[in-house]
This record gives sequence, C-alpha cells and structure tokens, in this order.
Amino acid sequence: MPAVACVRVSAERGGIEVLHEVDLSIAAGAWVSLVGPNGSGKTTLLHALAGLVPATGDIRVADVIPGRSSRRATARAVALMPQRPVVPEGVTVRDLIHLGRTPHIARFGSETLRDRKIVDRVVARLELEEFTARSATELSGGELQRVVLARALAQQPRVLLLDEPTSALDIGHQQQVLDLVDSLRREEGLTVVAAMHDLTSAAQYGERLILLDRGRMVADGPPAEVLTVERIAEVYGACVEVLDRRDGRAVLPLRGASLSAAEPFGRSAREDTRSGESWTGRPPAGGSLPDGTRPEGTESP
Repeated sequence: MPAVACVRVSAERGGIEVLHEVDLSIAAGAWVSLVGPNGSGKTTLLHALAGLVPATGDIRVADVIPGRSSRRATARAVALMPQRPVVPEGVTVRDLIHLGRTPHIARFGSETLRDRKIVDRVVARLELEEFTARSATELSGGELQRVVLARALAQQPRVLLLDEPTSALDIGHQQQVLDLVDSLRREEGLTVVAAMHDLTSAAQYGERLILLDRGRMVADGPPAEVLTVERIAEVYGACVEVLDRRDGRAVLPLRGASLSAAEPFGRSAREDTRSGESWTGRPPAGGSLPDGTRPEGTESP
C-alpha cells in the first residue's frame, strides 16, 4: 500500500480553485519534491495531505484519511513543517519542540522519559542545544525554521511534509537539514513530500519530482525528465542551464536572460554540451521556444 494516495483531489481558497484533480501515489520511504512557480498549488497540496484545508476527492496518508480520521491519529501519522509557523508568545524552544510529542501523550497524561529522550535526540541532531532555553519568538528566521523541523521530527511521523524547509537557512544549514531528513528517510523508512523552490536541491534529494502549474500536475517523474530547459522556460518563464552531475541535476539561472511575460520573444540559440544543456540569448520578437511552443503567460490578457 502506498504511503500517500490521492485520487482526483481538488481544493479551493476564497472560492477560487487552486488545486485541480490531482492524482498521485507515493511509495513508503520515498522522497518526492513538489516544484512549481509561486501560486502553483504546492502549499495547498501539502495542507490537503495534512487535513488542514477542505478538499474533494480521496486522500489517504499512512493509513489515515486527513479530515476524517481523528486529529490525534492524523498527527501520529503525518507531520507538517509549515512555511509560516505560528509560535505562541513566550514559549521556549524546548517546549515548542515538545509539542511534537502531544499526539503520543494520553489526554490527561504527561510526558514520559521516552518522550524526553526523543526530544533530546532531535535537539542534538539539529544542533539546537544552545537555543533550548530561549524564547522561540526571539529566534532568527533560520533558527526558527530548524526548531519547527525539530518539532515535526519529534512527532515521529511516517510521512513528513515540508513546505520550503530551507528558505531561511544559510547554505551550510540547508545541507545539514536536508541531509538529516534524508538520513532519517533511509534509516527509518520515513516518507518525505517537500515543496521546494530550489530546483537543484529538489532534484538532488528527490528521487521523483512533481511539477505543478496553476493547480495542475504538468509533469511527474525522475528529475532528468521533469527538469528540462524547455519545460522550465515554459512553466517558470526563466532561462537556465541544466547540468547533469553524479549527485543529480543542477539548475543554474542565466543572468540577464530571463523571459519577460510582457515582452515578445522568439527562437533562441540552443546549445547542447557534454556538461549539460543551456538555452541562452534574447531572440527576435514573434518567435517561440526551442520546442516550437510558447510559454504560458506570454500572451497579452
């Protein structure tokens, strides 16, 4: 049985459909990266999987049905690291991380020695010892991001949902966090679904990528199939170079070569090299992309 299964899942926000009939199946222990431009539906899909937004269709995550199963059962099975966490005023870092143990503590019970050991282990692995006594509201954005991840890991979920998990982190802590999550995935069979803007990290950690655009799945497969120069130009309106490396695909934006939605453009020079492929230059007006198509958003409304 897959760890995550969605059949014709749609969702609305403010009366506007932002997710349209998404079908997907994710095997236990996999890392799937959700990619796509702002407003493409990545966060809404994660929230639907966590049972935080109403959705039509069928969703099953680690043997629970978000929105129908009890909150406690859902929280034991799936944990979400949100992009914009809500932090209670005055709560310490350690207490915030301890909240991750709440689904495992009886209604009128208290934390056990096992709960404390789990929290201690997570704190150590994320190198948060120096912050535990501090107020969580006094942390920098990057520090808080690591604490919120620690809270999610303390839940010991079977499915971990990450919404831009490294957006506020420096490059060193980005690697630390992603490597830690990946090691837990390999060691404990954790299933990871991560919405990521960094296409290189998405490709290097995710064995499978799902590309969303305007609430629809437009590509699903290995990074080499999803992250092509033409598709990135079409969906993101960006010119990039894509490099194939041993550890996965690397996507490099090309300075001064972005595709403006307000400016007509045509066929550009396409260059294939041993190290990768690039699409460069500003072509004459009235043309198209290298594959003969025209990116969405380039036509006047």
